Amino acid sequence: MRIALLAMALIVSACKPVSPAGVTELTYASPYSPTHPFSRADQTWMKWIERESQGTLRIKPFWSGSMLSSEHSMTELRHGVVDIGLITPIYARGGTHLIRVQAGFYGGITTFDQQVALYRCLAEQEPQFAHELEGLTVLAVQGGNLPGIVTRVRPVRSLDDLRGLRLRAPGELLPTLKSLGADPVDMPMGEVYSALAKGVLDGVVAPLDALKSLHFAEVAHFVNTLAIPRGAYAARAMGEKRWSTLSPTQQTLLLRGSAVWEAALREELLKANLAGEQVGRQQSMEFIAMPEKDTQRFLEIYDQFAEQGAQNLSRYAIDGIAPFKRARAIASAMRSRGNSSCTGE
Repeated sequence: MRIALLAMALIVSACKPVSPAGVTELTYASPYSPTHPFSRADQTWMKWIERESQGTLRIKPFWSGSMLSSEHSMTELRHGVVDIGLITPIYARGGTHLIRVQAGFYGGITTFDQQVALYRCLAEQEPQFAHELEGLTVLAVQGGNLPGIVTRVRPVRSLDDLRGLRLRAPGELLPTLKSLGADPVDMPMGEVYSALAKGVLDGVVAPLDALKSLHFAEVAHFVNTLAIPRGAYAARAMGEKRWSTLSPTQQTLLLRGSAVWEAALREELLKANLAGEQVGRQQSMEFIAMPEKDTQRFLEIYDQFAEQGAQNLSRYAIDGIAPFKRARAIASAMRSRGNSSCTGE
């Protein structure tokens, strides 16, 4: 693995053109295509960086997984395969125990800004976040559209209809769905279209934007619009070794760019959600609302398993209960105030 990473880093280094005097070029990699909503937000940020630096700081992108993998992106960044990249610590196989579990602490949080604010509040108070992201400088935190339940041929009209369904779902939802009789699996989202088309999966927990961006409307016929809570996570980062070579002015600019990047992600995801719903309706998908009593039952079970997941972190000598309780207090305060501030929770 280390040899492969070193080889990739050498290839990227060899491919870099010589920058003009006074210009610093940073490489950026993403597993997504340049037309994906995530990538459009990335490009908005790149243009802002170049404009604000007056052309002295430029970003060279590598798209579609050509230089950075989904599974090992954090390790690859630490080893300098590229300078900056899209990371998904909530799907990492190991080493991000609290970050994975905290994605289940967001019950009652409904907006992108609230998701990002809650994550930042927790990360500022809990050193374990920084420990799990050691070797990386976080440049953007990402929330997302709340997912529903997309199914191929069996509509979900109540929680009872989940029984026996093989669903792709994020890791923090697996215990909740299992308790309701579903057969959930956690697999890379890039593999879901094929699994749905072949009938390997009955459905997927996904937001409406995936109906278009991942083409799920082509292979599924039903959407239950249950608004399932989802967490935020550190989603764009730079290897600290490369970070340390930048000037203080460049570092300050990149940190200022976090707000720009997060705003671009929010706007692109909101647009993508509307576009996904439109495509779903054009494909004659049936949109089904979950009964209110079932929604409340789902949220209660969700919180129960979130607390259990927090307790289970003790096996790694991590106190998960303190951040869980703080997250629930912040979420309650955000709901009552209707804003995205976590001060005075």
